[in-house]
Amino acid sequence: MKTIEISQPKGAAASYLDVLLASRKPSTVVDALPEVTLVRPQLVVDADHIARYAGVCGFHAAQGVPVSYPQLLTFPLLMAFFGSADCPWPAMGTVHLANRIVQHQRLNAGERVRVEVQTGRLLAHEKGQIFELELRILRADTLVWEATQTLLRLGVRQPAGAAYASRLNTELALSHQADFFAPAGIGRRYGRVSGDLNPIHLFALSARLFGFRRAIAHGMWTQARALAALLPRASVEQAELTVEFKTPLFLPARATLWSTREIRGTLQQAALFEVRNARGDKPHLRAQLDYQ
Repeated sequence: MKTIEISQPKGAAASYLDVLLASRKPSTVVDALPEVTLVRPQLVVDADHIARYAGVCGFHAAQGVPVSYPQLLTFPLLMAFFGSADCPWPAMGTVHLANRIVQHQRLNAGERVRVEVQTGRLLAHEKGQIFELELRILRADTLVWEATQTLLRLGVRQPAGAAYASRLNTELALSHQADFFAPAGIGRRYGRVSGDLNPIHLFALSARLFGFRRAIAHGMWTQARALAALLPRASVEQAELTVEFKTPLFLPARATLWSTREIRGTLQQAALFEVRNARGDKPHLRAQLDYQ
């Protein structure tokens, strides 16, 4: 396993330049990803950044560090991987298919943490090659948060790995819980906070260059907006979230939140939920949330 330490990640402009230069990579067929771990050894969890993220996504201050927030800390390392020779495919045209988060312990503003991104397994999909990236946040060598980012590289023929299968139960009936509005500029607002300035999220014109009729919301923003509504107005100690992204949320748009809840034991609660279009007949994402 090769380890690459990045104490000071590149700025957004330099990172995107590396990613654009790497966009000339062909849709290569590989048997496995190179074994590499990218590490940011010390990072302070910044209270102002958390507040900006919470404001964009609809979280309340009483919820503390949102369960989905630590993934932002991994983004500079993800960009470094996509812009490197270790990534077999270009980032542009790669689809974020699913995301799984496990929070083992609550994070707090001001803490010093270690951030890691490691290459994972390959899975076969009818539309191309799936690859996974493993994300970790450690506090004093203790794993406190981890995630698996599942990505689909379209157009790869004869993809390697076992066949991809959904982890979610699709048979439970969901009920309409809430509506929320995704304004035209939410991609730019979320992009400034997250660092994800992919042109498909910013303007209708830039999105059209990549085949979309309008800009689309970040899937991670849509996920966070739903979590902000579903989680209690208090910090949670442990949580597990599995999300599958289904269809683009074109901006501006009104979306609807659908869910069903259950209590498992005295502390653990669970929710299966979907973010759907305004009519409620097309899912933008489907997810399972467990927390206590």
